[in-house]
Amino acid sequence: MKHYYFTSESVTEGHPDKLCDSISDAILDACLAQDKNSRVAVETFASQNLIVIAGQITTNAKIDVEAIAREKIKEIGYDNEKTDLDYRRCKIQTNITTQSQDIAMGVDIGGAGDQGIMFGYACDETQNYMPFAIAMAHILAKQLTKVRKTGEINYLRPDGKTQVTVEYENDKPKRIDTILISCEHLEDVKNEQIKQDIIKKVITPVIPQEYIDENTKIYVNPTGRFVIGGPLGDTGLTGRKIIVDTYGGYSKHGGGAFSGKDASKVDRTASYMLRHIAKNIVANGYAKKCEIQVSYAIGMEKPLSIYVDTFGTSSLTEEQIVKLIEEKFDLTPNKMIEYLGLREPIYQQTTNYGHFGKEQMPWEKVIKL
Repeated sequence: MKHYYFTSESVTEGHPDKLCDSISDAILDACLAQDKNSRVAVETFASQNLIVIAGQITTNAKIDVEAIAREKIKEIGYDNEKTDLDYRRCKIQTNITTQSQDIAMGVDIGGAGDQGIMFGYACDETQNYMPFAIAMAHILAKQLTKVRKTGEINYLRPDGKTQVTVEYENDKPKRIDTILISCEHLEDVKNEQIKQDIIKKVITPVIPQEYIDENTKIYVNPTGRFVIGGPLGDTGLTGRKIIVDTYGGYSKHGGGAFSGKDASKVDRTASYMLRHIAKNIVANGYAKKCEIQVSYAIGMEKPLSIYVDTFGTSSLTEEQIVKLIEEKFDLTPNKMIEYLGLREPIYQQTTNYGHFGKEQMPWEKVIKL
């Protein structure tokens, strides 16, 4: 029996990097709401009580970038500059230009907005065809935010991280070996109280109990204190949580980030499309696991290569699956955008708790192949 442990992490929407992702995607959505052909590549940086927003936007939309940023910071829950960040008092600097003409000349004719490699993945470990460890980490992070915003645990602040270690036997999740949760909190609460509340109100309600046993280890704020958080405790930057955004390290990653980029950027669009294809290969029973890679050249429409790995679980050869993909799906940028409806302002739904596994998103739709 093959026996091993695998770990994935997630973060809450108040994590400094996710704060930046959220602001960037909010700006993207605001542009697309008025102009579906907006070209957006925006990055956000956060440090202490300062937010810097920079990038390129070419659009007919009229937006107030600072107002969008402050509203997003408020929505996340940051209102105290002494412990993390205050949406009312933080400084916001912007440096936004239009898209480079050198890039635009390739995108305008339907070519890829950049070169690069992208991956898509799916497996049958969970109902939403995501790897088990990252699925559990996301569930915990989402629940941690929920109990904070509802006031069920009223001493929590926005910043937080989760991590789950899964014990595998014969390539199947057997049990959860370790759960680690770090959560920002007000100063006047003891760590023992935090641990009791996290177990009772975060872990127990959402983690399937059949995967937890008497040997499962649970760690909450292992340093013993997490009062200073958000950008005051650590800088944040758009695009730094690419493994959290995808498959928790269980599958490969091409290196390109998602948030703040419109669909002409194949980093985002091709990754969504490949997740859709990989999920449907598994959902249609062709394989138990499927990983797909494509590569693009800037300004060129068709991918330079397509690679498939089913890890020995497929009823077809990888060559047959590649042929199926080429016959069924058009992987040129404009056709992928059209197929998935990626000119709509849908991106704030993707920012937190993973871009994949959310059934409402168009790339998660199961079709008959």
